[in-house]
Amino acid sequence: MGIVLNQSFKNTISTYIGFGVGAINTLFLYTNFLTDQYYGLVAFLLSAANIMMPFTAFGVHNAIIKFYSSFKSKNSINSFLTFMLFLPLAFIIPAVLIGCFSYEAIGTLLSRENPIVKDYVWHIFIIAIAMAYFEIFFAWSKVQLQTVFGNVMKEIFHRVCIMILLFAVYLGWLSVEQFILALVGVYVLRMLIMKLYAYSVRFPKFKFQKIEKLPAILKYAGLMIIAGSVAMLILDIDKFMIGLMIEDIEQVAYYSVAIFIATVIAVPQRSMHQIMMPLTAKYLNENNKSALEDLYKRSSLSLLVISGFIFLLIVLNINQLYEILPEEFTGGLFVILIVSLAKLYDNSLGNNNAILFNSDYYRMVLLFGVALAIIAIILNFIFIPIYGIDGSAFATFLAVAIYNTVKIVFVKLKFNIQPFSWSSLKIVFILILLSGLMYFWDFPFHPLINIGLKSVMVSILYFILIYKLDVSDDINVQMKKYLRLK
Repeated sequence: MGIVLNQSFKNTISTYIGFGVGAINTLFLYTNFLTDQYYGLVAFLLSAANIMMPFTAFGVHNAIIKFYSSFKSKNSINSFLTFMLFLPLAFIIPAVLIGCFSYEAIGTLLSRENPIVKDYVWHIFIIAIAMAYFEIFFAWSKVQLQTVFGNVMKEIFHRVCIMILLFAVYLGWLSVEQFILALVGVYVLRMLIMKLYAYSVRFPKFKFQKIEKLPAILKYAGLMIIAGSVAMLILDIDKFMIGLMIEDIEQVAYYSVAIFIATVIAVPQRSMHQIMMPLTAKYLNENNKSALEDLYKRSSLSLLVISGFIFLLIVLNINQLYEILPEEFTGGLFVILIVSLAKLYDNSLGNNNAILFNSDYYRMVLLFGVALAIIAIILNFIFIPIYGIDGSAFATFLAVAIYNTVKIVFVKLKFNIQPFSWSSLKIVFILILLSGLMYFWDFPFHPLINIGLKSVMVSILYFILIYKLDVSDDINVQMKKYLRLK
Protein backbone atom coordinates (compact mmCIF):
# COMPACT_ATOMS: atom_id res chain seq x y z
CA MET A 1 0.00 0.00 0.00
CA GLY A 2 3.06 2.33 0.12
CA ILE A 3 2.76 3.73 -3.42
CA VAL A 4 -1.04 3.74 -3.08
CA LEU A 5 -1.00 5.81 0.10
CA ASN A 6 1.79 8.09 -1.13
CA GLN A 7 0.14 9.06 -4.42
CA SER A 8 -3.35 8.85 -2.89
CA PHE A 9 -2.30 11.36 -0.23
CA LYS A 10 -0.97 13.77 -2.87
CA ASN A 11 -4.03 13.20 -5.03
CA THR A 12 -6.32 13.78 -2.05
CA ILE A 13 -4.63 17.10 -1.31
CA SER A 14 -4.94 18.26 -4.92
CA THR A 15 -8.50 17.00 -5.14
CA TYR A 16 -9.52 18.88 -2.01
CA ILE A 17 -7.86 22.03 -3.29
CA GLY A 18 -9.90 21.55 -6.44
CA PHE A 19 -13.06 20.99 -4.46
CA GLY A 20 -12.27 24.05 -2.36
CA VAL A 21 -12.03 26.17 -5.50
CA GLY A 22 -15.11 24.39 -6.84
CA ALA A 23 -16.97 25.16 -3.61
CA ILE A 24 -16.23 28.87 -3.99
CA ASN A 25 -17.42 28.70 -7.61
CA THR A 26 -20.52 26.62 -6.91
CA LEU A 27 -21.70 28.14 -3.64
CA PHE A 28 -20.78 31.78 -4.11
CA LEU A 29 -19.57 32.88 -7.56
CA TYR A 30 -22.07 31.04 -9.79
CA THR A 31 -24.91 31.94 -7.44
CA ASN A 32 -24.03 35.65 -7.41
CA PHE A 33 -22.37 36.34 -10.78
CA LEU A 34 -24.75 34.40 -13.07
CA THR A 35 -28.52 34.39 -13.13
CA ASP A 36 -30.17 31.19 -11.90
CA GLN A 37 -31.23 30.45 -15.48
CA TYR A 38 -27.70 30.59 -16.89
CA TYR A 39 -26.26 28.71 -13.92
CA GLY A 40 -28.80 25.98 -14.59
CA LEU A 41 -27.83 26.04 -18.27
CA VAL A 42 -24.12 25.56 -17.46
CA ALA A 43 -24.93 22.67 -15.10
CA PHE A 44 -27.11 21.08 -17.79
CA LEU A 45 -24.43 21.41 -20.51
CA LEU A 46 -21.73 19.82 -18.33
CA SER A 47 -24.04 16.99 -17.24
CA ALA A 48 -24.99 16.26 -20.85
CA ALA A 49 -21.29 16.26 -21.85
CA ASN A 50 -20.48 13.86 -18.99
CA ILE A 51 -23.19 11.49 -20.16
CA MET A 52 -21.86 11.63 -23.74
CA MET A 53 -18.18 11.29 -22.76
CA PRO A 54 -18.05 7.44 -22.53
CA PHE A 55 -19.13 7.25 -26.17
CA THR A 56 -16.57 9.78 -27.40
CA ALA A 57 -13.83 8.00 -25.40
CA PHE A 58 -14.98 4.64 -26.84
CA GLY A 59 -13.82 2.85 -23.66
CA VAL A 60 -10.18 3.52 -24.55
CA HIS A 61 -9.13 4.96 -21.16
CA ASN A 62 -10.29 1.76 -19.45
CA ALA A 63 -8.75 -0.50 -22.11
CA ILE A 64 -5.33 1.15 -21.74
CA ILE A 65 -5.30 0.39 -18.01
CA LYS A 66 -6.52 -3.18 -18.38
CA PHE A 67 -4.30 -4.36 -21.25
CA TYR A 68 -1.15 -2.23 -21.01
CA SER A 69 0.61 -4.47 -18.47
CA SER A 70 -0.18 -7.57 -20.58
CA PHE A 71 2.09 -6.37 -23.44
CA LYS A 72 5.79 -7.04 -22.90
CA SER A 73 7.74 -5.96 -26.01
CA LYS A 74 8.24 -2.32 -27.03
CA ASN A 75 6.77 -2.87 -30.48
CA SER A 76 3.60 -4.47 -29.11
CA ILE A 77 3.18 -1.66 -26.56
CA ASN A 78 3.67 1.05 -29.18
CA SER A 79 1.21 -0.62 -31.56
CA PHE A 80 -1.33 -0.93 -28.76
CA LEU A 81 -1.01 2.73 -27.69
CA THR A 82 -1.18 3.94 -31.29
CA PHE A 83 -4.40 2.02 -31.84
CA MET A 84 -5.84 3.45 -28.59
CA LEU A 85 -5.22 7.02 -29.75
CA PHE A 86 -7.16 6.59 -33.00
CA LEU A 87 -9.97 4.25 -31.87
CA PRO A 88 -12.28 7.01 -30.48
CA LEU A 89 -12.52 8.48 -33.98
CA ALA A 90 -14.72 5.49 -34.86
CA PHE A 91 -17.47 7.20 -32.87
CA ILE A 92 -16.48 10.86 -33.11
CA ILE A 93 -16.44 11.14 -36.93
CA PRO A 94 -19.90 9.59 -37.51
CA ALA A 95 -21.28 11.63 -34.59
CA VAL A 96 -20.00 14.86 -36.16
CA LEU A 97 -21.67 13.96 -39.46
CA ILE A 98 -24.95 13.11 -37.74
CA GLY A 99 -24.76 16.34 -35.77
CA CYS A 100 -24.26 18.38 -38.94
CA PHE A 101 -27.30 16.91 -40.65
CA SER A 102 -29.58 16.56 -37.60
CA TYR A 103 -28.67 19.62 -35.53
CA GLU A 104 -32.18 21.09 -35.64
CA ALA A 105 -33.87 17.87 -34.51
CA ILE A 106 -31.37 17.27 -31.70
CA GLY A 107 -31.63 20.88 -30.52
CA THR A 108 -35.44 20.73 -30.52
CA LEU A 109 -35.43 17.51 -28.48
CA LEU A 110 -33.04 18.82 -25.83
CA SER A 111 -34.75 22.22 -25.56
CA ARG A 112 -38.32 20.97 -25.28
CA GLU A 113 -38.83 22.37 -21.76
CA ASN A 114 -36.06 25.00 -21.83
CA PRO A 115 -35.58 26.74 -25.22
CA ILE A 116 -32.35 28.37 -24.02
CA VAL A 117 -30.56 25.01 -24.47
CA LYS A 118 -31.05 24.90 -28.25
CA ASP A 119 -28.20 27.25 -29.16
CA TYR A 120 -25.63 25.28 -27.14
CA VAL A 121 -25.82 21.73 -28.51
CA TRP A 122 -22.38 21.89 -30.19
CA HIS A 123 -20.89 23.07 -26.90
CA ILE A 124 -21.96 19.77 -25.33
CA PHE A 125 -20.29 17.74 -28.07
CA ILE A 126 -16.98 19.62 -28.00
CA ILE A 127 -16.75 19.41 -24.20
CA ALA A 128 -17.48 15.67 -24.39
CA ILE A 129 -14.62 15.10 -26.87
CA ALA A 130 -12.23 17.18 -24.75
CA MET A 131 -13.22 15.23 -21.63
CA ALA A 132 -12.76 11.93 -23.45
CA TYR A 133 -9.26 12.61 -24.74
CA PHE A 134 -8.27 14.08 -21.39
CA GLU A 135 -9.16 10.75 -19.74
CA ILE A 136 -7.25 8.86 -22.45
CA PHE A 137 -4.07 10.88 -21.89
CA PHE A 138 -4.56 10.59 -18.12
CA ALA A 139 -4.78 6.79 -18.46
CA TRP A 140 -1.60 6.97 -20.58
CA SER A 141 0.24 8.41 -17.56
CA LYS A 142 -1.56 6.22 -15.01
CA VAL A 143 -0.11 3.02 -16.46
CA GLN A 144 3.33 4.54 -15.85
CA LEU A 145 2.16 4.95 -12.20
CA GLN A 146 2.26 8.74 -12.60
CA THR A 147 -1.06 10.13 -11.38
CA VAL A 148 -0.37 13.32 -9.43
CA PHE A 149 -0.05 15.83 -12.31
CA GLY A 150 -3.08 14.35 -14.06
CA ASN A 151 -5.10 14.62 -10.87
CA VAL A 152 -4.11 18.28 -10.50
CA MET A 153 -5.34 18.89 -14.05
CA LYS A 154 -8.50 16.88 -13.44
CA GLU A 155 -9.44 18.53 -10.17
CA ILE A 156 -7.85 21.99 -9.98
CA PHE A 157 -7.01 23.42 -13.40
CA HIS A 158 -10.45 23.86 -14.93
CA ARG A 159 -11.98 25.08 -11.66
CA VAL A 160 -9.37 27.83 -11.29
CA CYS A 161 -9.94 28.82 -14.92
CA ILE A 162 -13.70 28.92 -14.37
CA MET A 163 -13.19 31.09 -11.26
CA ILE A 164 -11.20 33.57 -13.37
CA LEU A 165 -13.90 33.55 -16.06
CA LEU A 166 -16.64 34.14 -13.49
CA PHE A 167 -14.81 37.17 -12.15
CA ALA A 168 -14.44 38.36 -15.75
CA VAL A 169 -18.23 38.16 -16.09
CA TYR A 170 -18.67 40.06 -12.82
CA LEU A 171 -16.27 42.81 -13.94
CA GLY A 172 -18.03 43.10 -17.29
CA TRP A 173 -15.10 41.83 -19.34
CA LEU A 174 -17.13 38.88 -20.67
CA SER A 175 -20.79 38.46 -21.50
CA VAL A 176 -22.51 35.30 -20.30
CA GLU A 177 -22.49 33.92 -23.85
CA GLN A 178 -18.75 34.56 -24.08
CA PHE A 179 -18.28 32.92 -20.69
CA ILE A 180 -19.91 29.71 -21.91
CA LEU A 181 -17.76 29.73 -25.06
CA ALA A 182 -14.64 30.28 -22.94
CA LEU A 183 -15.76 27.42 -20.70
CA VAL A 184 -15.58 25.10 -23.70
CA GLY A 185 -12.09 26.44 -24.40
CA VAL A 186 -10.98 25.61 -20.85
CA TYR A 187 -11.82 21.93 -21.31
CA VAL A 188 -10.03 21.84 -24.67
CA LEU A 189 -6.94 23.52 -23.18
CA ARG A 190 -6.93 21.09 -20.25
CA MET A 191 -6.95 18.16 -22.68
CA LEU A 192 -4.02 19.59 -24.67
CA ILE A 193 -1.90 20.16 -21.54
CA MET A 194 -2.61 16.61 -20.37
CA LYS A 195 -1.54 15.35 -23.79
CA LEU A 196 1.80 17.12 -23.54
CA TYR A 197 2.42 15.71 -20.06
CA ALA A 198 1.46 12.16 -21.07
CA TYR A 199 3.85 12.34 -24.00
CA SER A 200 6.61 13.62 -21.69
CA VAL A 201 6.12 10.54 -19.50
CA ARG A 202 6.16 8.19 -22.50
CA PHE A 203 6.56 9.70 -25.93
CA PRO A 204 4.48 7.87 -28.53
CA LYS A 205 6.16 5.89 -31.25
CA PHE A 206 3.48 5.28 -33.83
CA LYS A 207 3.38 1.67 -34.95
CA PHE A 208 0.69 0.41 -37.30
CA GLN A 209 1.06 -3.33 -37.14
CA LYS A 210 -0.96 -6.32 -36.03
CA ILE A 211 -1.98 -6.21 -32.37
CA GLU A 212 -2.29 -9.31 -30.25
CA LYS A 213 -5.60 -9.77 -28.44
CA LEU A 214 -7.26 -7.23 -30.77
CA PRO A 215 -10.72 -8.90 -30.62
CA ALA A 216 -10.54 -8.97 -26.81
CA ILE A 217 -9.46 -5.32 -26.70
CA LEU A 218 -12.28 -4.21 -29.02
CA LYS A 219 -14.85 -6.23 -27.10
CA TYR A 220 -13.63 -4.81 -23.81
CA ALA A 221 -13.55 -1.22 -25.13
CA GLY A 222 -17.07 -1.60 -26.50
CA LEU A 223 -18.37 -2.96 -23.24
CA MET A 224 -16.60 -0.19 -21.33
CA ILE A 225 -18.68 2.28 -23.33
CA ILE A 226 -21.69 0.69 -21.68
CA ALA A 227 -19.98 0.63 -18.29
CA GLY A 228 -18.95 4.27 -18.55
CA SER A 229 -22.40 5.23 -19.73
CA VAL A 230 -23.95 3.45 -16.76
CA ALA A 231 -21.62 5.21 -14.34
CA MET A 232 -22.23 8.61 -15.91
CA LEU A 233 -25.96 8.03 -16.16
CA ILE A 234 -26.20 7.25 -12.46
CA LEU A 235 -23.97 10.25 -11.71
CA ASP A 236 -25.55 12.86 -14.01
CA ILE A 237 -28.91 11.55 -15.20
CA ASP A 238 -30.65 13.35 -12.35
CA LYS A 239 -29.50 16.84 -13.40
CA PHE A 240 -30.08 16.00 -17.06
CA MET A 241 -33.64 14.79 -16.42
CA ILE A 242 -34.46 17.72 -14.14
CA GLY A 243 -33.50 20.00 -17.04
CA LEU A 244 -35.70 17.99 -19.40
CA MET A 245 -38.73 17.46 -17.10
CA ILE A 246 -38.98 20.62 -14.98
CA GLU A 247 -39.85 23.83 -16.78
CA ASP A 248 -37.68 26.02 -14.53
CA ILE A 249 -34.07 25.22 -15.48
CA GLU A 250 -33.11 27.13 -12.31
CA GLN A 251 -33.94 23.93 -10.42
CA VAL A 252 -30.85 22.33 -11.98
CA ALA A 253 -28.77 25.06 -10.34
CA TYR A 254 -30.34 24.52 -6.89
CA TYR A 255 -29.90 20.77 -7.21
CA SER A 256 -26.30 21.16 -8.41
CA VAL A 257 -25.35 23.13 -5.29
CA ALA A 258 -26.73 20.39 -3.03
CA ILE A 259 -25.09 17.63 -5.08
CA PHE A 260 -21.75 19.42 -5.04
CA ILE A 261 -21.78 19.56 -1.24
CA ALA A 262 -22.57 15.83 -0.99
CA THR A 263 -20.02 14.92 -3.67
CA VAL A 264 -17.16 16.15 -1.44
CA ILE A 265 -17.47 12.73 0.23
CA ALA A 266 -16.34 11.08 -3.01
CA VAL A 267 -13.00 12.92 -3.07
CA PRO A 268 -10.92 10.23 -1.27
CA GLN A 269 -12.27 7.51 -3.57
CA ARG A 270 -11.48 9.57 -6.66
CA SER A 271 -7.97 10.22 -5.39
CA MET A 272 -7.18 6.62 -4.46
CA HIS A 273 -8.88 5.27 -7.58
CA GLN A 274 -6.23 6.83 -9.83
CA ILE A 275 -3.50 4.54 -8.48
CA MET A 276 -5.67 1.55 -7.48
CA MET A 277 -6.84 0.95 -11.06
CA PRO A 278 -3.42 0.04 -12.55
CA LEU A 279 -2.38 -1.88 -9.40
CA THR A 280 -5.59 -3.92 -9.39
CA ALA A 281 -5.15 -4.69 -13.10
CA LYS A 282 -1.58 -5.80 -12.37
CA TYR A 283 -2.65 -8.18 -9.57
CA LEU A 284 -5.40 -9.61 -11.76
CA ASN A 285 -3.05 -10.13 -14.72
CA GLU A 286 -0.57 -11.86 -12.36
CA ASN A 287 -3.39 -13.86 -10.69
CA ASN A 288 -2.13 -12.63 -7.29
CA LYS A 289 -5.29 -13.22 -5.26
CA SER A 290 -3.76 -12.60 -1.82
CA ALA A 291 -2.47 -9.16 -2.84
CA LEU A 292 -5.83 -8.40 -4.47
CA GLU A 293 -7.79 -9.32 -1.33
CA ASP A 294 -5.44 -7.32 0.87
CA LEU A 295 -5.84 -4.25 -1.35
CA TYR A 296 -9.63 -4.73 -1.38
CA LYS A 297 -10.02 -4.80 2.42
CA ARG A 298 -7.47 -2.12 3.23
CA SER A 299 -8.73 0.29 0.59
CA SER A 300 -12.29 -0.19 1.88
CA LEU A 301 -11.29 0.59 5.47
CA SER A 302 -9.14 3.58 4.55
CA LEU A 303 -11.86 5.07 2.35
CA LEU A 304 -14.58 4.42 4.93
CA VAL A 305 -12.58 6.16 7.66
CA ILE A 306 -11.80 9.23 5.55
CA SER A 307 -15.15 9.54 3.80
CA GLY A 308 -16.96 8.90 7.10
CA PHE A 309 -15.15 11.88 8.58
CA ILE A 310 -16.19 14.09 5.66
CA PHE A 311 -19.75 12.77 5.98
CA LEU A 312 -19.81 13.92 9.61
CA LEU A 313 -18.48 17.38 8.75
CA ILE A 314 -21.16 17.83 6.09
CA VAL A 315 -24.12 16.49 8.06
CA LEU A 316 -23.24 18.26 11.31
CA ASN A 317 -22.57 21.65 9.66
CA ILE A 318 -25.11 21.73 6.85
CA ASN A 319 -27.70 23.85 8.65
CA GLN A 320 -25.09 26.50 9.45
CA LEU A 321 -23.78 26.46 5.88
CA TYR A 322 -27.25 27.07 4.49
CA GLU A 323 -27.55 30.20 6.66
CA ILE A 324 -24.85 31.91 4.57
CA LEU A 325 -26.11 30.83 1.12
CA PRO A 326 -28.72 32.72 -0.91
CA GLU A 327 -32.15 31.67 0.33
CA GLU A 328 -33.30 30.14 -2.95
CA PHE A 329 -30.43 27.60 -2.79
CA THR A 330 -31.27 26.34 0.70
CA GLY A 331 -34.03 23.91 -0.21
CA GLY A 332 -31.76 20.94 -0.85
CA LEU A 333 -31.20 19.61 2.70
CA PHE A 334 -32.84 16.25 1.92
CA VAL A 335 -30.83 16.03 -1.32
CA ILE A 336 -27.57 16.48 0.60
CA LEU A 337 -28.41 13.93 3.30
CA ILE A 338 -29.63 11.16 1.01
CA VAL A 339 -26.90 11.59 -1.62
CA SER A 340 -24.25 11.77 1.14
CA LEU A 341 -25.36 8.35 2.35
CA ALA A 342 -25.12 7.01 -1.20
CA LYS A 343 -21.59 8.42 -1.60
CA LEU A 344 -20.53 6.97 1.77
CA TYR A 345 -21.73 3.52 0.73
CA ASP A 346 -19.94 3.97 -2.60
CA ASN A 347 -16.63 4.72 -0.87
CA SER A 348 -16.94 1.74 1.43
CA LEU A 349 -16.50 -0.58 -1.57
CA GLY A 350 -12.79 0.26 -1.84
CA ASN A 351 -11.35 -0.88 -5.18
CA ASN A 352 -14.44 -2.94 -6.07
CA ASN A 353 -14.90 -1.08 -9.37
CA ALA A 354 -11.27 -1.64 -10.30
CA ILE A 355 -11.65 -5.38 -9.67
CA LEU A 356 -14.79 -5.67 -11.78
CA PHE A 357 -13.70 -3.56 -14.74
CA ASN A 358 -10.31 -5.28 -15.01
CA SER A 359 -11.46 -8.87 -14.54
CA ASP A 360 -12.90 -11.40 -16.97
CA TYR A 361 -16.34 -10.97 -15.39
CA TYR A 362 -16.96 -7.42 -16.56
CA ARG A 363 -19.55 -8.58 -19.12
CA MET A 364 -22.07 -9.75 -16.49
CA VAL A 365 -21.47 -6.67 -14.37
CA LEU A 366 -22.24 -4.49 -17.38
CA LEU A 367 -25.58 -6.21 -17.75
CA PHE A 368 -26.36 -5.42 -14.12
CA GLY A 369 -25.27 -1.84 -14.72
CA VAL A 370 -27.48 -1.39 -17.77
CA ALA A 371 -30.47 -2.77 -15.87
CA LEU A 372 -29.82 -0.43 -12.97
CA ALA A 373 -29.33 2.58 -15.24
CA ILE A 374 -32.76 1.83 -16.70
CA ILE A 375 -34.13 1.58 -13.16
CA ALA A 376 -32.55 4.96 -12.33
CA ILE A 377 -34.23 6.56 -15.34
CA ILE A 378 -37.59 5.00 -14.47
CA LEU A 379 -37.29 6.09 -10.82
CA ASN A 380 -36.49 9.66 -11.92
CA PHE A 381 -39.51 9.64 -14.23
CA ILE A 382 -41.64 8.52 -11.28
CA PHE A 383 -40.30 10.74 -8.50
CA ILE A 384 -39.34 14.02 -10.24
CA PRO A 385 -42.93 15.00 -11.21
CA ILE A 386 -44.10 14.26 -7.64
CA TYR A 387 -41.27 15.50 -5.43
CA GLY A 388 -39.10 17.61 -7.74
CA ILE A 389 -35.38 17.65 -6.91
CA ASP A 390 -35.97 15.65 -3.70
CA GLY A 391 -37.51 12.89 -5.80
CA SER A 392 -34.52 12.86 -8.13
CA ALA A 393 -32.14 12.55 -5.16
CA PHE A 394 -34.13 9.64 -3.75
CA ALA A 395 -34.11 7.92 -7.15
CA THR A 396 -30.33 8.33 -7.34
CA PHE A 397 -29.91 6.91 -3.83
CA LEU A 398 -31.97 3.82 -4.63
CA ALA A 399 -30.11 3.20 -7.89
CA VAL A 400 -26.67 3.57 -6.29
CA ALA A 401 -27.59 1.41 -3.30
CA ILE A 402 -28.91 -1.43 -5.49
CA TYR A 403 -25.97 -1.20 -7.90
CA ASN A 404 -23.34 -1.29 -5.14
CA THR A 405 -24.99 -4.20 -3.35
CA VAL A 406 -25.05 -6.21 -6.56
CA LYS A 407 -21.34 -5.48 -7.13
CA ILE A 408 -20.36 -6.60 -3.61
CA VAL A 409 -22.30 -9.85 -3.94
CA PHE A 410 -20.87 -10.54 -7.39
CA VAL A 411 -17.24 -10.09 -6.30
CA LYS A 412 -17.91 -12.32 -3.30
CA LEU A 413 -19.35 -15.06 -5.51
CA LYS A 414 -16.62 -14.94 -8.16
CA PHE A 415 -13.49 -14.12 -6.13
CA ASN A 416 -14.61 -15.18 -2.64
CA ILE A 417 -13.48 -11.86 -1.20
CA GLN A 418 -15.46 -9.03 0.37
CA PRO A 419 -14.43 -5.60 1.69
CA PHE A 420 -16.03 -5.48 5.14
CA SER A 421 -14.87 -6.56 8.60
CA TRP A 422 -15.56 -5.88 12.26
CA SER A 423 -13.60 -2.67 11.85
CA SER A 424 -16.18 -1.53 9.28
CA LEU A 425 -18.89 -1.92 11.91
CA LYS A 426 -16.79 0.07 14.38
CA ILE A 427 -16.65 2.96 11.91
CA VAL A 428 -20.42 2.85 11.36
CA PHE A 429 -20.95 2.87 15.14
CA ILE A 430 -18.69 5.94 15.51
CA LEU A 431 -20.58 7.76 12.73
CA ILE A 432 -23.98 7.04 14.30
CA LEU A 433 -22.75 8.00 17.78
CA LEU A 434 -21.25 11.36 16.80
CA SER A 435 -24.15 12.22 14.46
CA GLY A 436 -26.66 11.58 17.23
CA LEU A 437 -24.70 13.53 19.82
CA MET A 438 -23.83 16.64 17.80
CA TYR A 439 -26.42 17.19 15.04
CA PHE A 440 -28.79 19.32 17.13
CA TRP A 441 -26.06 21.20 19.02
CA ASP A 442 -24.41 24.41 17.82
CA PHE A 443 -22.36 27.29 19.21
CA PRO A 444 -24.28 30.58 19.51
CA PHE A 445 -21.96 32.41 17.11
CA HIS A 446 -21.79 33.45 13.44
CA PRO A 447 -22.31 30.43 11.14
CA LEU A 448 -18.71 30.46 9.86
CA ILE A 449 -17.27 30.53 13.40
CA ASN A 450 -19.78 27.88 14.40
CA ILE A 451 -18.72 25.62 11.51
CA GLY A 452 -15.03 26.06 12.36
CA LEU A 453 -15.39 25.31 16.07
CA LYS A 454 -17.73 22.37 15.56
CA SER A 455 -15.47 20.89 12.88
CA VAL A 456 -12.47 21.04 15.23
CA MET A 457 -14.43 19.28 17.99
CA VAL A 458 -15.74 16.60 15.63
CA SER A 459 -12.26 16.03 14.18
CA ILE A 460 -10.67 15.51 17.61
CA LEU A 461 -13.40 13.16 18.85
CA TYR A 462 -13.57 11.19 15.61
CA PHE A 463 -9.88 10.48 15.20
CA ILE A 464 -9.39 9.71 18.90
CA LEU A 465 -12.08 7.03 18.57
CA ILE A 466 -10.60 5.76 15.29
CA TYR A 467 -7.14 5.50 16.86
CA LYS A 468 -8.23 3.99 20.17
CA LEU A 469 -10.49 1.40 18.53
CA ASP A 470 -7.62 0.43 16.18
CA VAL A 471 -9.90 0.53 13.16
CA SER A 472 -7.24 0.63 10.41
CA ASP A 473 -3.54 -0.15 10.56
CA ASP A 474 -2.87 2.12 7.58
CA ILE A 475 -4.71 5.07 9.15
CA ASN A 476 -3.00 4.53 12.52
CA VAL A 477 0.43 4.42 10.86
CA GLN A 478 -0.27 7.72 9.12
CA MET A 479 -1.55 9.29 12.34
CA LYS A 480 1.58 8.17 14.22
CA LYS A 481 3.76 9.48 11.42
CA TYR A 482 2.26 12.94 11.18
CA LEU A 483 1.13 13.44 14.81
CA ARG A 484 4.11 11.62 16.37
CA LEU A 485 1.90 9.41 18.47
CA LYS A 486 3.35 6.47 20.42
